[in-house]
Amino acid sequence: MRYRSVFGMMIGGLLVGASLAKVTVQDTDNPSPSRKPNVILILADDQGYGDMSCHGNPILKTPRMDELYQQSVRLTDCHADPCCSPSRAALMTGRYSSRGGVWHTVQGRSILHANEKTMAEVFAASGYRTGLFGKWHLGESYPFRPQDRGFQEVLSFGGGGIGNSPDTWGNDYFDDTYLRNGKPEKFTGYCTDVWFEQATRFIRENKNRPFFCYIPLNAPHAPCRAPEQYVKPYEGKVSEQRAHFYGMIANIDENLGRLRQELKQLGLEENTMILYSSDNGTEDGADFDAQEHVIGGFNAGMRGAKISEYDGGHRAPFFLFWPAGGVQGGRDVNRITAFFDLFPTLIDLCGLTPPQNVKFDGMSLGPWLRDRATSAGPERTLVVHNQRVIQPVKGKNYSVMTDRWRCVNGKELYEIKTDPGQRRDVASQHPEVMADLRKAYEHWWSEVSVDFDKPARMVLGSDRANPTHLNPHDWVGTPQELFAQSQILKGVPRVEGLEFQGYWLIEVAQDGRYEIEFRRWPEELNLPIVAACPGGRALPATQAKLKIGEVEQTLPVSKEAAAVTFTVNLKAGPTKLEGWFIDEPSNKARGPFYVSVKRIGS
Repeated sequence: MRYRSVFGMMIGGLLVGASLAKVTVQDTDNPSPSRKPNVILILADDQGYGDMSCHGNPILKTPRMDELYQQSVRLTDCHADPCCSPSRAALMTGRYSSRGGVWHTVQGRSILHANEKTMAEVFAASGYRTGLFGKWHLGESYPFRPQDRGFQEVLSFGGGGIGNSPDTWGNDYFDDTYLRNGKPEKFTGYCTDVWFEQATRFIRENKNRPFFCYIPLNAPHAPCRAPEQYVKPYEGKVSEQRAHFYGMIANIDENLGRLRQELKQLGLEENTMILYSSDNGTEDGADFDAQEHVIGGFNAGMRGAKISEYDGGHRAPFFLFWPAGGVQGGRDVNRITAFFDLFPTLIDLCGLTPPQNVKFDGMSLGPWLRDRATSAGPERTLVVHNQRVIQPVKGKNYSVMTDRWRCVNGKELYEIKTDPGQRRDVASQHPEVMADLRKAYEHWWSEVSVDFDKPARMVLGSDRANPTHLNPHDWVGTPQELFAQSQILKGVPRVEGLEFQGYWLIEVAQDGRYEIEFRRWPEELNLPIVAACPGGRALPATQAKLKIGEVEQTLPVSKEAAAVTFTVNLKAGPTKLEGWFIDEPSNKARGPFYVSVKRIGS
């Protein structure tokens, strides 16, 4: 999940409290332009630090990223979380992702708590037009959707990747159906092209007012699929999988170039801030041995990939370019930074009104970005961890980080500047440093774990969103991570002997009468519960059983029925919704994959 800089650390061994309040910049050498800057934030998915030619990749060619690199201020020691949703939560909130309930990518733990203030909300409140084009992955239903969190225009898809269970059935990166402000809309073309094209349209429409345009891509996340013309240059040089991975990045690179050309033509280049990063380490850019050292491919000299607590799992490329604000020149900021620094930094640089009663874990990087002394400032101690479980486990897969040190799992110590590959464990040589960094982790854990027992709950029966749709991406209480349409199609658990079954954590918004509809297949297919989708597997069922709070009902399942609908009276408050399709002859029960809940009266 996430690291946090609530305190600083003197390497001499003393743990010192450090303020992370917003840094106000008054730079007379680089006066702010009269109009607030536009902001374009591009976030690739699973593109590691080494997955671009400007960082030394010997095979992949990324000329437009290289050009942006040459012109930008680069954060060379910037850290995301080791996987998707947590990184996005930290980016959006300026806080450790774990604070907001996000430490996994599925099972209800990718949902950002509703009380967390997002970057988009602050931009909107400061007079910006806000838009999102691509992957959200912080909640599928009200009040967690991007349109509920400050984005005024949204084009997105369900889940953490195209083809996930919340996504429109059959989406495969080409000619797909996406959701515009929650309503399905068919598009022609490759997904990354669509995100950039629609973002460019948004920019054109808002060229005369400040805008915040967030382009969180789903590429180059697996499954790796790219138009053939981008894959072909890498065929025969790398594996087929990596050729597609590189092809997806080459396509992003070309779209970045087109976007920048459009900004020039619109006269927006000088006062538009472009930020480019990725959400974690590489997924397909390198091969690793059992100790996570590279044995093939390229990883910029780092140990570990996506999911890892070693630097290769969470060190991210980060470029910032804003000519009118003096953020340019091809300079490096070599101090340790984190995704949660971006929100307070943008508040500072863009002159936004800060949110009330929010304690950021990040700090403004404004002075460093505007060519102030980059060595200035307190020593920072940040923590990154990878959980990917229902309930976080203390001591699991973490790294405590300073500019100089990496303490991994409280057992290993690496001097990162002289040993970027994390090969020489020097823990025994620096017991005082180990003691301080372990103490830092204990302090951090005590702070971020306060609300671990308060998971996000999807809201039923709200006047702002009725009906509510549920899917197994957010099932809790199951050993199965049921996130992909391919799993639903086959109907076979990954673990032999287990069945697909789980429940949803919910909040009933108001007393009332509700219809709860169970389906085996998504509504757009309208297939009978016991039927097989082409290429898929039929699952027998004779009964459907619902349990929600104190209410239990059982209804028959006919051979022709695409859905079974329960009508129940519910009282407002938190509870959980469970369901089963039961096959009486075999006495097997499986959860309904798709559920819709609608309040129909008082």
